[in-house]
Amino acid sequence: MSEDTNVEAEGTVGTELTPRQIITAMSGLVVAMLLAQLDNMIVAPALPTIVGDLGGLNHLSWVVTGYILASAVATPIWGKLGDLFGHKYTFMIAIVLFLIGSALCGLSQNMNQLIMFRAFQGIGAGGLMVGIMSVVGMLVPPRERGKYIGVMMAVMPVAMIGGPLVGGFITDHVSWRWNFYVNLPLGVVALAVIWSTLHLSTETKHRGKIIIDWWGAAVLTVWIVSLVLAITWGGTQYPWGSPQIITLFSVAAVFFVTFLVIESRAAEPIIGLHLFSSSNFRLATVMGFIAGFAMFGTITFLPQFQQFVQGKSATNSGLLLMPMMLALMTTSLGGGQFISRTGRYKVFPIVGTALLGIGLYLFSTMGVGTTTFTSALFMIVMGLGLGCLMQTTNLIAQNSVALKDLGAGTGTFTFVRTLGGSIGVAILGTIYTHQLTGALASQLGSAPKLGGSVQSLTPQRLKGEPASFISAFRHAVVAGTHSIFLTAAVLIIVGFVVSWFVREVPLRGSKPEAPVAAVEELAV
Repeated sequence: MSEDTNVEAEGTVGTELTPRQIITAMSGLVVAMLLAQLDNMIVAPALPTIVGDLGGLNHLSWVVTGYILASAVATPIWGKLGDLFGHKYTFMIAIVLFLIGSALCGLSQNMNQLIMFRAFQGIGAGGLMVGIMSVVGMLVPPRERGKYIGVMMAVMPVAMIGGPLVGGFITDHVSWRWNFYVNLPLGVVALAVIWSTLHLSTETKHRGKIIIDWWGAAVLTVWIVSLVLAITWGGTQYPWGSPQIITLFSVAAVFFVTFLVIESRAAEPIIGLHLFSSSNFRLATVMGFIAGFAMFGTITFLPQFQQFVQGKSATNSGLLLMPMMLALMTTSLGGGQFISRTGRYKVFPIVGTALLGIGLYLFSTMGVGTTTFTSALFMIVMGLGLGCLMQTTNLIAQNSVALKDLGAGTGTFTFVRTLGGSIGVAILGTIYTHQLTGALASQLGSAPKLGGSVQSLTPQRLKGEPASFISAFRHAVVAGTHSIFLTAAVLIIVGFVVSWFVREVPLRGSKPEAPVAAVEELAV
């Protein structure tokens, strides 16, 4: 049996501040949200050019995977550090590391450097989202959170629409390196605003000696890196049954079990296993994992189809993502307001996983003749599904933990969602590369060499190739995207089934005179 409990720790959240004070305190978070979102959206349209310029089609997924993997490992650590030392200062340190990583990415001279610096950038990025959501959790109770998330969502159109547009324009007319340099001035603004406006009077105070679970963090890193390496290299760098891949999977399994043992005994675990005693928290993390898998996979590989098959520039490729982003934003805003008014949220993960699965399946049907209008309709379905899932699953997870565990709970949830993205990009990247090269071999009658022209092929260079090669390459890209989107669609079925088991536990309210609700339920 497990228990879903709404328990507040030391004081109440969000009751000591007026709405105006909360909005003022959240202003820095809005800038940080813009920083985090812009990086994801700006880089995506530039990936085909970056990979072609630095020469590394077989490393395409690692440009994203390295970033996501480091972010995944760092996320629960940032969340726990926030609980121990205060969310404001750990949040600001994360921003500084993110900016250093951004500058280094722009200076990269080869794919290995870019992947390494993206990983460093990901360490800082892991603290951005968990920091934002933890601070929001400190300022605003779950029942009222939808209203204030609307304030943060006001910046989302800028990032979601402006990001791909700016990223594509910079790639086409300046240099892809400036897609990373643009983070620097924005990050300085975020630091200045957070320092001057964010004052967390409701932060819980850690009493006694501060203990950091360094062993847990180290073991966590080993098992995640081993797992992702095995998935990424299996079937491409090495055969699945090779000693290298078997060893990596074995190391991942051993260190995963070791991690569980360490966390069960640690005084201040990085990931508190007690968090999973809540059935809703478990279900939210599963859905978060699946949403991350689908979202990062789509954003990473959809520009490949748009630029290589539909012949769009990086700028237009960014603009073509607008339907998905607008649909996501609209659903998130409307859903937040609905939840704040009614306190009901179970319908959103159910509808979200259904729409997400349908959208991914529709993507898998795209071919060389698919028009931009048709793909835009598919993106709307995808965006509506993600909008129903992203905010709601995080809300369910936060509502299932006590205030003293808010950072750890938010970090754990974000970690699982980011891990889903990391594993998703690794798996889908392996499938994409395998299908693309296999289809090219079938079309051309001989296997293309990844060390040759295919590896350094950019959308611009493709236009200069013979017509027969262009046709073969476009069909090969279609074969790759068909496989990855269909794979993701099948996984979403699991999320749809899981969503029906979510229990609609009442959300904590904001009225100071009301007693703290403690709702207990037994899981079936």
